[in-house]
Amino acid sequence: MLAITNKDKVYFFMDSNRTGTLTIVATPIGNLNDMVPRAVQTLQSVSLIACEDTRHSKKLLDHFSIDKPCVAYHDHGDRKMIDKLLKRLADGEDIALISDAGTPLISDPGYRLVAEARGRGFRVVPIPGACAAIAALSVSGLPTDSFYFGGFLPAKTSHRKTALSELKAASETLVFYEAPHRILDTVADMIELFGEHRQAFIGREISKTFETYLQGNLLELQKQIAADSNQQRGEIVLVIAGASSKVDGVAVDSEKILKLLLKELPASKAASLTAKICGGDKKTIYQSALQLQGK
Repeated sequence: MLAITNKDKVYFFMDSNRTGTLTIVATPIGNLNDMVPRAVQTLQSVSLIACEDTRHSKKLLDHFSIDKPCVAYHDHGDRKMIDKLLKRLADGEDIALISDAGTPLISDPGYRLVAEARGRGFRVVPIPGACAAIAALSVSGLPTDSFYFGGFLPAKTSHRKTALSELKAASETLVFYEAPHRILDTVADMIELFGEHRQAFIGREISKTFETYLQGNLLELQKQIAADSNQQRGEIVLVIAGASSKVDGVAVDSEKILKLLLKELPASKAASLTAKICGGDKKTIYQSALQLQGK
């Protein structure tokens, strides 16, 4: 339905050519006061809300007095649901997509629906809002000009180590989500692969009652988590400095530092100091030192 205003009168008429809009609506990750007004207005106006979990979303919708039909949507669910949603868009109905918390598609369902909606020419728009990864990164104190978001690392240890090995030399700040029962194992793997002195940050239960932030090198974080079982609960964002981090805006190049130290020190000592300054695995840096010396 379209509306045209002429002075003090509003005329409504149906537009048979109009297709619906799919709106990707970010919702709070904890504190409901973080819900933006436009998100509420949109959810109140659409014909249908596609939810990650309708039971979970009901609490949010009830809080804002939103009484709209809801359906469960998962990227790997029934193909028929995608077809039903696309048909309703084709019929001119507006649909909102929300996840359990934060911005949909950021490690949450939605990609297949958005891709197919765009592929068929439907309008897809976002309503920006909370995102745990960005929230944690913004307060981490680590470089934010370039970062890599890896979502959840693999649950199996061997697969997780493989994934981390591929990122060991990455210069970007690394951001991951992690399950509370795996946080200690993941940090242990990072210490093994990145070195215990790599700087890191943990944001836990962001915007919720037991919101916690921990900062230090990986070994220091490991000790804090192990000493306090509360740090092994809730929703966790793990932020790790890149292999070439920045201090006060100045790039710290591990290879350059290693080369300088090798002019004055034995390979083993130069590698040890480089690992402490820049982070990284001491054994790997030592091998690099031997290669630089032609051994």
